[in-house]
Amino acid sequence: MKVAVIGAGTMGAGIAHVLAVGLHKVILVDIKKHILEKALGKIQINMDRQVKKGIISKQLKEDALNRISESIDLKTAVSQVDLVIEVIAEKERLKLELFKLLDAYCPSHTILASNTSAISITKLAQITSRPNQVIGMHFMNPVPMMKLVEVVKGQETSVDTTNAVVSLAEQLGKIPVTVNDAPGFVANRILMPMINEAIHTLKEGVAGVKEIDQVMMLGMFHPMGPLQLADFIGLDVCLFIMEVMHKERGDKKYAPCSLLLDMVEREHLGSKTKIGFYDWSKGGKDLSVASAFKQ
Repeated sequence: MKVAVIGAGTMGAGIAHVLAVGLHKVILVDIKKHILEKALGKIQINMDRQVKKGIISKQLKEDALNRISESIDLKTAVSQVDLVIEVIAEKERLKLELFKLLDAYCPSHTILASNTSAISITKLAQITSRPNQVIGMHFMNPVPMMKLVEVVKGQETSVDTTNAVVSLAEQLGKIPVTVNDAPGFVANRILMPMINEAIHTLKEGVAGVKEIDQVMMLGMFHPMGPLQLADFIGLDVCLFIMEVMHKERGDKKYAPCSLLLDMVEREHLGSKTKIGFYDWSKGGKDLSVASAFKQ
C-alpha cells in the first residue's frame, strides 16, 4: 500500500515510522522543508533506538527509511496513493479545507483518514464527494510504542473502508478498536474529564501535582498520572478537545478549568514547551502552580 501522511509533526512522524517498518511506501507531506527534515531525523533516531533494543533489525531499519519520501507539493504527493492519513493541527477549518483538496487531488479509490482527536469524521466526510471512504484513524502517542488505534466510523463510512483500515492497523501490529463518530469519540470523551478534574483538584489546593499523579498511578493502576499525561499530550490540545466536546455536547463537565485556560494563554503547554505542570527542562521536576507562572 502507498500512503501519504499529511503533517510532519510528532504524530505524523510516528505514523510514517510505523507504516515504513510495516513495509508500506510512505510520502510524508508538510508545507515547510525544515519540518520534514526534522521529522526524518527523528524517525531515524527512533528506529536506531528500536535496533538497539532488538525490536527491529538493522536491515529492516535501512529498508524502512528507504521507503519514506518527503514532499511539500500536496497535489503531486497524493496523486497515486491508496490511503491518506491527515495529521495536521487540530483546527476544524484547516482540516475541512484540506479534505476538500484531498478529494480533488486523490484517485477515486483513495481512503481519506484523519488522526483527529475530537473533530467530527462525519463533518469532514461531508466536504468530500466520497463520504463512504472517509474514516478516523486515531493513533496514540508515541505511535511506535502505543498499541491502540481508535477507528472512527462516520455516518456514511462503508464497511469496506472500515475493514481496510482495521486490517492495516492489525498488519502494523496495532490493536484497532472500532467506534462510532461522536465528540471526543471514546478515548477523549473519558480521558479529558478526568484530566480536567485533576486540574480542578490542583487549582483548589487539594493536593500538589506529584501527589495527584501518584494517587492515580498507585491507587488506580494508571501507568502515568493525569497531569503528566496532559503535559505529554499538550495542554493546548487538551484545551481544544475539551472546547469541542463542551460546544458539541453542551455539558458543563467538559468546560475547561480556568487554570488550564491560564496555562495555555501563558504558553505553558507541557513537554513541547518544556514547562507545564512539570518542568521538562529539568527532567520533569514537578512545579507548583505559582512557580510555573513566575517563569
